Amino acid sequence: MKNSPEKVEVSAEAGRKGLSFFERYLTLWVFVCILIGILLGRAVPGFAKTLDGMAIYVRKAPVVSLPIAICLFFMMYPIMVKIDFSRVLRAGKSVKPVGLTLIVNWVIKPFTMYAISILFLGVLFRGFIGVDAVDHVKMPFGLDLSVGETYGAGKVILSNGMKVLEVPLWRSYLAGCILLGIAPCTAMVLVWGYLAKGNDGHTLIMVAINSLAMLFLYGLLGGFLLDEGRLPVPWQALLLSISVYVALPLVAGYISRKWIIARMGRQWFEEKFLHVLTPVTIIALLVTLVLLFSFKGDVIVSNPLTILWIAIPLFIQTNLIFWLGYGAAKLLKLRYEDAAPSAMIGASNHFEVAIATAAMLFGLSSGAALATVVGVLIEVPVMLMLVKICLRTQNWFISGYTKLETLKTQPSETREES
Repeated sequence: MKNSPEKVEVSAEAGRKGLSFFERYLTLWVFVCILIGILLGRAVPGFAKTLDGMAIYVRKAPVVSLPIAICLFFMMYPIMVKIDFSRVLRAGKSVKPVGLTLIVNWVIKPFTMYAISILFLGVLFRGFIGVDAVDHVKMPFGLDLSVGETYGAGKVILSNGMKVLEVPLWRSYLAGCILLGIAPCTAMVLVWGYLAKGNDGHTLIMVAINSLAMLFLYGLLGGFLLDEGRLPVPWQALLLSISVYVALPLVAGYISRKWIIARMGRQWFEEKFLHVLTPVTIIALLVTLVLLFSFKGDVIVSNPLTILWIAIPLFIQTNLIFWLGYGAAKLLKLRYEDAAPSAMIGASNHFEVAIATAAMLFGLSSGAALATVVGVLIEVPVMLMLVKICLRTQNWFISGYTKLETLKTQPSETREES
C-alpha cells in the first residue's frame, strides 16, 4: 500500500521530533563534563574562578558573572524561540487537560518537591552529607551585611577577601531542588509527549502557558519556598534573575521568531534555523557544567555519593508527580493522548532555568547549582522510563483521535503551522 501524503507528513514530523544525538546521550555528556570539570579544577584551579570573577559588582559583591550569563543566555534562547504563543488562545478548547496540568505544575509540584527534599536532605541523608558541612554562596543581592551577621540559616564571613554567606551544605542542595521544583519543562517535554504518542497540540499549548506563567509565579513561589528553607532571597535578586534568564530570552525569542518567519517563511525557520540552533542549548549547557564541576570537583572526590543523595529525592519527586498527574487524568476520564503529556509536563523539569537561577542567586560554585545539575543527570533516563510506562498503559484510558485523524481534521492553517 502506498503512503498517503498525510502519512508521509506524520513520518517527517516523527523524524524532526525524535531525540537528537546530543539529547539521547545527555546523561553520558554530563558524566563526561563531571570528569573534565574535575580535571580542569585540579590542573588549573584558578580558571573557573577567574571567569566567574568577570562580573557586574554591586557593593563589592559579584551579582552577574558575564561569561556565565552569556553562556546561560545561549542555553535559554534556543528554547524560547521555539515557543508559539498563539497556541495560548486555543487553551479554552482543552479545559480539563490544561487545568490539570496547571494545578499539578504550580499548586502541587513545588510543595511536594520542598517536602521530599527536606525529608531526605535535611533528615535521612543529613549525616551522609555532613552534619557540620557548609557551603559558601553569594551574598544576597541588594543587602549590605556586616561580617559575622546572620541571614536566614547563614552567616556572613570573609573568604579570599570577599564577603560570602556560609550556610549548611544540605540547605544549599535544598535550594537547588526548590528551583527545579518550580520550573516546569518547556523544552524536552515536546520530545517526551511525542514519544509517548500524546496530543502534540496540548503539549504546545502548555509550553506556551507555562512560559508565561513563569514570569509571574516563578519568583513568588521561589521566594516563598526559599524563605521557608531559611535561605531567603531578596525580591530584587529574584526579579533580576527572572528578567535576565526568563524574560530576556523569552522576549528575544518571540521577536526574532516573528521576524524570521515573516522574512524567510515558516518552513525555513523550522527546517533550517531551528536545526542549526538546537545543539546550541546543549553545548552551552555542557560548557556551564564543565565550569561548575571545576568548582565542585573536590566535593565530589571527597564524597562521591553526593550526587546519589541529591538524585534520590529528585527521582522520587519525578515519579510521584507523574503518577499524580496520570492518576488524576484517569479520574477525569481524559483521552490517553491528553493524559500522557499532562503527566509528562509535570514530571519533567526546566533544568536550564533552574541552573541559571541557582548560578545567579547562589553562585556557580554553590551546592544549589550542583543540585540543579543532578536534575540534568537523571532527566533523560527517568523520562524515557516514564514514556515506556505510558505506552504500556494506553489501554487504561479512552482512546481518542489518532495523530493521523487529528491531522486530517485540523484546519489547513493549523497544519501549515505544525
